[in-house]
Amino acid sequence: MASISMSYLNPRTVTLTGIPGLENVQFWIVAVLGNIILLIIVPTECNLHQPMYIFLAVLAVTDIRLCAAIAPKMLAIFWFKSCSMAFDACLAQLFFIYAMQCMESGILLAMAFDRYLAICDPLRHTSILTPSVLVHMIVAVAIRATVLVGLLPILIKRLHIFHSILIAHSYCEHMAVVKLATEDIQVNKACGLFVGFTILGFDVIFILVSYVLIFQVVFHLHQKEAQFKAFNTCTAHIFVFLEFYILAFFSFFSHHFGHVAPSTHFLLSTIYLLVPPTLNPIVYGRVAQIFLLNCGSQE
Repeated sequence: MASISMSYLNPRTVTLTGIPGLENVQFWIVAVLGNIILLIIVPTECNLHQPMYIFLAVLAVTDIRLCAAIAPKMLAIFWFKSCSMAFDACLAQLFFIYAMQCMESGILLAMAFDRYLAICDPLRHTSILTPSVLVHMIVAVAIRATVLVGLLPILIKRLHIFHSILIAHSYCEHMAVVKLATEDIQVNKACGLFVGFTILGFDVIFILVSYVLIFQVVFHLHQKEAQFKAFNTCTAHIFVFLEFYILAFFSFFSHHFGHVAPSTHFLLSTIYLLVPPTLNPIVYGRVAQIFLLNCGSQE
């Protein structure tokens, strides 16, 4: 334990170091612009007023909010060397970042359920996923993220003595903040694991189950063209699902259990937050374009 002269009692500020070498890598610009374009296209195109694209619009809103929580301070660090941040603002940023990440996970689960119904039970797809049901699903995802993630900053506030106020990140990462404390942090670690497994673990399991059932149906289709068409409706979601959860679990486990070099972890944990919002509009934007072209050719 650090001596009391080297400790910080109830610090009012923290210092973020940023990621050296990434000053000019501004994923957030592409992410924000891409998601804004999707938010313009989906409401204005009647053909896209379907559950899959409604969930996509919610995903775009979530990604924009995530970028809004990260980008201002990150730019201040890179452009103006403004590394200091109020401790309470750090906790607020922490909450919004993880809440948006948890919402994104929940929306990916909802999209997997949509694909399951569309392929495995197409006759009841629209009767089950009514506008009212969609609203309730989105609200449930938001409440789950708010309640569970809200535990993290509350538990950090119970910590009072810190051996340092220097956070080797460009944002307030949960375990990076917790590890600065000189007090017992087992409750904080346990809560972080609980939130991670309750949300990410739960969602991954049910998404995988959905796709096992989907593939069983697809592979039993007699026509190759029908198989290809059914599988093609899932490719975008599968790609987004893989890149989101692979990066998420790497960041999660490396902080709790792994022995990854700090520079590697800091870099990949930042990419984990910025790459999915950047790729999502590119992947789903292409899907929406193909869908609209098919609708036009059918007319």
